[in-house]
Amino acid sequence: MACYILLIEIEEELLLTIGKLGTSQFKPGFYLYVGSARKNLQARINRHLGHDKKLHWHIDYLLTEGEVTEVILIEENEECRIANALRGISEVSFPVPGFGSSDCRCPGHLFYIQEKNLWETILVHLRNRGFTIKDYWKGKISGVKAGLKLIHLLAFNLMN
Repeated sequence: MACYILLIEIEEELLLTIGKLGTSQFKPGFYLYVGSARKNLQARINRHLGHDKKLHWHIDYLLTEGEVTEVILIEENEECRIANALRGISEVSFPVPGFGSSDCRCPGHLFYIQEKNLWETILVHLRNRGFTIKDYWKGKISGVKAGLKLIHLLAFNLMN
């Protein structure tokens, strides 16, 4: 199992219905989604990056409008602990209670930052809390081909 954080850019204000969570407002800015893959990290990230998918998880609804701009892979298999660490950063807000946490007791796994420059501060904060950033990918990505390139890079770095 591996954990990851997606940095998702929303360019304009949105009103989205997120499955059973209902309708939520999303401000322009950047959203951090903490996720994990129990079996196949490659398939999970490819799914997030793809556009032709059945809307199943909360994040699927947000990704119909948002664009993944960065992905980090975290060595520790502690999705809820990572989410808790993010909640401890004063510049990070918690926009939709219950988002991404229907299988745990966390208040949510989606976070908001208004400015992208806080992303580097967040990475330092996670490292200072004992998390190992195993890999980091930067730049706008979309579609399965881009996802496959990313995953091949991640897999290579994990094996070495």
